Amino acid sequence: MASAPSKAMQPAAPAWKPETLPPFPAVAVKALNLIAGRDTSLLELCNLVRSDSAFTVAILKIANSPLVAFSGNITSLVQAATLLGFRRMKSILLTVALKDYLKTPFNPLLRSCWRHSVACAIIAERAAKSSGLDNDFAYTAGILHDIGRAAMATAMPQPYLHMLEAEVDRPQDLLPRERELFGVDHCQAGASLVIAWNLPAIFIDITSAHHHPPSTAHDAASLLPPSCCMADTLGFGVAKYRAPVPYADIIAQLPEPARAHFPPDPKDFVSEMVSEIMLIESV
Repeated sequence: MASAPSKAMQPAAPAWKPETLPPFPAVAVKALNLIAGRDTSLLELCNLVRSDSAFTVAILKIANSPLVAFSGNITSLVQAATLLGFRRMKSILLTVALKDYLKTPFNPLLRSCWRHSVACAIIAERAAKSSGLDNDFAYTAGILHDIGRAAMATAMPQPYLHMLEAEVDRPQDLLPRERELFGVDHCQAGASLVIAWNLPAIFIDITSAHHHPPSTAHDAASLLPPSCCMADTLGFGVAKYRAPVPYADIIAQLPEPARAHFPPDPKDFVSEMVSEIMLIESV
């Protein structure tokens, strides 16, 4: 029987090449840049979404779902936009955009990336809302924070999955391994995509710093590291961690006003997130 090839003889993992990736959905990119301006209106956003039939159908399905819990029958995009409001409309649009980006193939690895991002967005939104911070930005940041990992998993699915098979102590421990294997870690990859896709510059920090230690800044961006960590701890992780950070320790990292809005036992909260994630997946 032939012996197994040595590590030196095994083919090297492919290098990170963002130019080979499909672009982020054009409607989502335009929406982000439109929203970054000062004169954005709900009608402008509605007209933008109307230009893409897939997004229109997705928005209408969600508007008529238990997620919104409206008793009427929503039949037009304008009606859905009016009901949902500008901020909720944008959040749904970006969530659907990320799912659309990962849809081919939507394998278990990409599904894990998707669910982690949505869980992080839900957690960050709750923490921001109860702290008097910009919950709209917090949700958007949560959706986009791990786009680098999702893109690497899309471009190099088997090598990236193989890298994740070994357990690590902390999320930060994956970064040097990614750099060694692919020449870039998922934080750096995310920042490069924000630039390549011409997204608002604020998301460079969001994608590149979400594994940094908790910040003392009192703003929505500071909620991303603990929200990302909580998503992992509550079962929405992508990698395998030997000792996830205890839930109570993560709550202690949140702004004081937010702590009371996270239950001591997260079981029901996790169930709510699973229901929301599965509903959006079905769109």
